Amino acid sequence: MEFLTQCNEDQLFKLTKLYRDRLEQAIEEVSPEISALLTYEKHFTGQEHQKVIELVEKGNQADSSKLLLTLVMGKGSVARRMMWESFVKMHHRLPKLDKILNEIQEIDLEQLDNVNIAKRLPEVPSNLKGVQEKHKEVLRVQTQTLQVSTIIIKEKVKTFQLVDRYTELTVISALRDRKLVEHELLARGRDHEEWREKHLRRELEKIPVDCLFQSSFSWIGFLVQKLKKWFWQSNFGSSAVVSGVPGIGKTTMVQKIVHDWAIGKIYPHFQFVFSFKFRHLNTYNGRVNLRNLILDEYPYFENVLGELWKNPEGLLFIFDGLDEFKERIDFAGHQRSTAPQHMCTDPESWCEMSDIVYSLIQHKLLPGCSVLVTTRPTALHLLEVAEVSVWAEILGFVGDEQKEYFNKFYEDKKVAAAVFKHLKENEILSTMCYNPSYCWILGLSLGSFFTQRGRKQQHVPRTITQLYSYYIYNVLENHGREIENPREVLLKLGEMAFAGVSEKTIVFTNEDLIQYNLQPSQFLSGFLMELLERDDSVRSIVYTFPHLTIQEFIAALAQFLTSDSGNIQELLSEAHSKEDGRFEIFLRFVIGLSSQSARPLEKLLGPFCHATICQVIAWVKEKVEEQIKNAASKPDQTNLLNTLHYMFESQNKKLLQEIVESAEIFNLRGLRLTPIDYLVLSSVFEFCDWVRKLDLRNCYIKCEGLQRLDSILHKCRVLRLSFNELGDSGMKLLSVVLRKPDCKIQELGLEENSLTDCCAGELSFALSINRSLNVLNLSNNELGDSGVKLLCVALRNPDCTIQKLQLADDGLSASCVEDLVSVLTTNRSLTNLDLSNNKLGDSGVRLLSVPLGNSDSKIQELVLKEVGLTSACAADLASALRASPALTVLNLGYNKLEDSGVKALCEALANPNCQVQKLWLCENGISNASMKYLTFALSSNCSLIELDLGHNKVRDSGVKLLSAALQNAKCKIQKLRLDDNRLSDSCTEDLASALSSNRTLTRLNLECNSFTDQSVPALRRIIMKCTGLACIELWDNKFSSDGKHQLKSLQGTRSGLNVELSAR
Repeated sequence: MEFLTQCNEDQLFKLTKLYRDRLEQAIEEVSPEISALLTYEKHFTGQEHQKVIELVEKGNQADSSKLLLTLVMGKGSVARRMMWESFVKMHHRLPKLDKILNEIQEIDLEQLDNVNIAKRLPEVPSNLKGVQEKHKEVLRVQTQTLQVSTIIIKEKVKTFQLVDRYTELTVISALRDRKLVEHELLARGRDHEEWREKHLRRELEKIPVDCLFQSSFSWIGFLVQKLKKWFWQSNFGSSAVVSGVPGIGKTTMVQKIVHDWAIGKIYPHFQFVFSFKFRHLNTYNGRVNLRNLILDEYPYFENVLGELWKNPEGLLFIFDGLDEFKERIDFAGHQRSTAPQHMCTDPESWCEMSDIVYSLIQHKLLPGCSVLVTTRPTALHLLEVAEVSVWAEILGFVGDEQKEYFNKFYEDKKVAAAVFKHLKENEILSTMCYNPSYCWILGLSLGSFFTQRGRKQQHVPRTITQLYSYYIYNVLENHGREIENPREVLLKLGEMAFAGVSEKTIVFTNEDLIQYNLQPSQFLSGFLMELLERDDSVRSIVYTFPHLTIQEFIAALAQFLTSDSGNIQELLSEAHSKEDGRFEIFLRFVIGLSSQSARPLEKLLGPFCHATICQVIAWVKEKVEEQIKNAASKPDQTNLLNTLHYMFESQNKKLLQEIVESAEIFNLRGLRLTPIDYLVLSSVFEFCDWVRKLDLRNCYIKCEGLQRLDSILHKCRVLRLSFNELGDSGMKLLSVVLRKPDCKIQELGLEENSLTDCCAGELSFALSINRSLNVLNLSNNELGDSGVKLLCVALRNPDCTIQKLQLADDGLSASCVEDLVSVLTTNRSLTNLDLSNNKLGDSGVRLLSVPLGNSDSKIQELVLKEVGLTSACAADLASALRASPALTVLNLGYNKLEDSGVKALCEALANPNCQVQKLWLCENGISNASMKYLTFALSSNCSLIELDLGHNKVRDSGVKLLSAALQNAKCKIQKLRLDDNRLSDSCTEDLASALSSNRTLTRLNLECNSFTDQSVPALRRIIMKCTGLACIELWDNKFSSDGKHQLKSLQGTRSGLNVELSAR
């Protein structure tokens, strides 16, 4: 890093001060390492180093790095430079530190000379001190309490002191996704904990809310915006955007910021803070100015606003909820910077509301002021080109913050502990706990299950539908008597809620309520107050559901409250077709409500519409069967996973059993499954006796995932778990599954799972007991000879049912072949054996050849691809071929048999006792000299139907000899590979002549040769006259475009014919 050599001591001191809050996070992992270096160089004492180490050992990495920086700052310039030199050496392995150093590299170091680190706060003019004190007092009173709904009739709303109730949220100085499509319960729920574990500690920087402005976080924002002259005393303000999903705590965070400023805790450099909600700004019609906007909320500023405008650097404007703003702010639009009517540069000028907000953020109005905007991710695209210094996202509660919330929520700590324990044991509900609003819903719904007078704990909700059903049940139970017909009110409210979901509307007005026959006067009833929150401002009254998911649930509930089901299936299909995720949770709620287990509400609302229930169940069945079918034939696994979540939400045992047991395959290959997905799979398959085929290859399962699926693995007839890093611990767990008396696994794929000989004993024991497993793929692991020796103990058991065993690329050598020979001698079930890509050599294959030639040998298919064979073992193989009564498939590809080895094999092929039907000899150093032996063998052999000679040097002369055999009536070859054999136009006439009368050949591979347009007529004759030919592969030759066209044009001349001229 060049900057370090260019930095003088004063500049390095300022950099350390400016970046200190971020450095504390960035070096948490390496503070002991840096401390040891500084101790070695005698900058730290042994006692100081020990204090750093002790904090790490206690798990206080954050305090350790903080102490390290404190010590360095007190040691002088040499220690400080040495610390930065260590940063440069280790930044590549620390993403946060790497980011900081890359930022500094872009800084003009001369700017640092003008930065006044110890700058004093500006004095508030004497004529503004009184109004500032009044303003702070007003804001303190407005923000000092939190009102929380309790659903209890005696105490509908409880009021808490903000400082007592507020739980700190985790905010990061980055945005994970500025274009969120999926609903936040899915997008931020499924992968939430895993994502945090992976990125929060190492890559993402936490940003305290008091560092959103005038810190190194906002400094780099200016660099990005090309504002190179920012100093703490400059005239440039900054804009910050904080994103967060619904209910994550954006508005409460704003309340806390305003409160902490009002009591002098944060942002002392701001003399005045003004906070606005976009939902209230929607009530302004026509043009307005900033002066009136402030006076409507804070009328006591009327005589002093002129003074405020003189010092914009002391002003902070907060705008909460951009996603709720009905006007569109187009930061990319050219008209705002050119058209006078869209310019707003004077706080006294009358402008459109959107122009005022735009001009403040872009520093065109009151340049020097700072602006904070909060929004949902769905509105972030509006700000992508805005002049924003800090992009931040609220992650919500992390780790112990969740537990702290429930401890504050319940007065009875035993209930808090019981609820939290239940949540941690339920993956679906536990994943919701990152969101404060979800925690509120969970707290209100679950508490009664864990009190002495509560419901039975076995009925505690498992699904989100059950959870929200009990939430509404509690509202009805406590407030239902307050209105004459709660079913009718919920139906009307649900119709409004559904319209909101459809139109992405979350804020409603009195007019909206009246439109759906919901009189605003009904808010005198506690019942409706629990389902809609009323938000009063100076100019208007608006209503929102406590959380978007409550709106979605009531919209779903309304579908079952009407007596006329209408065409609910059409509604569901239309909702399912929307790709922006707006109906995703609505659909889950509808499906969940069709299940008896999620209908406690019927006790209070009356029976749900039976026709609707039947139609919903029929739609689910059709949709799931469609997705299962699609996923079996094309990579549409994501949709299939969503349908499995639908099935889980339904909790309909009969439906689940019927669908699962009839499905051919559940193909989830390549999806990154999460703990919630495992729970869904386990629950969906729980009600079934068997699963035909479950494909979980490359799903990042690991041993932890297997543990979550443990209860259903034994039900799968075909279970594919390849490429999942299961390791030995995973294999040991699977061995337990295989030992279950009711294990139905017939085929088990475990390719490339980092298995070693350490798990082979457990697997061997399982195989000696299991009586269902027929196919076992252990290829691409690290079993080694010692592991295979252990497996052979079970395979020698006469009762072992394994028929197909794949051990390719398992680190085997000739040392384990004797054990395999003993298996082939005694085992009566094993018919297929794959030993490819192992170093067996000639000696190993010689040993294998002995049992293969026995009259009672059962081996039908033997794969010895790339095992180091030469012509030295060919005679032994030939002897086995002549004598073996069962061997029909032999793969000897990628060895070095050469012509002499092929000669020996051909002699065996010509023997009438030879049963081989498929022979692979690709890349074996075969030349045209071998073709005369092969021609003889093909002329007398009636069993060989597939021959692979690819990647050899047969050449034209060899093909001429081979063509003679292809004309022989005894030759039954159906598939012939001659790819990459240095063939040219000289041999195509012979091939055409030989194949013109051939009726057995179905596939011919001539790719990667040197055919030109000269061969096109002969190749066309082959295609037209060889009537059984279904596929000819000709790509990577030397045809012109016209030649390719002539060949390709024949594809439609015969049903099923495929002429391939391009790589697959």
